[in-house]
Amino acid sequence: MFIDNAVDALIGMASHIIFIILAWKALESINIQALFKKNKETESKILLIFLSVALGTTVSNFFLDFINWSQQLSYFL
Repeated sequence: MFIDNAVDALIGMASHIIFIILAWKALESINIQALFKKNKETESKILLIFLSVALGTTVSNFFLDFINWSQQLSYFL
């Protein structure tokens, strides 16, 4: 039981990190710095980090929920 919880925690953490990295790479293609005033590069990078975490975590939660729901379908049959 404890091993199952540990495996689930590791899968969840890995999923979040992977999707945050993917979100970071996708958001890098957008020129966010154009929305900021000159000499505000630090603030634009902070926004990029926040957006990456928010988007990556949301997508990761969706996939983890979907996997969990598909495993629970076995109780239906």
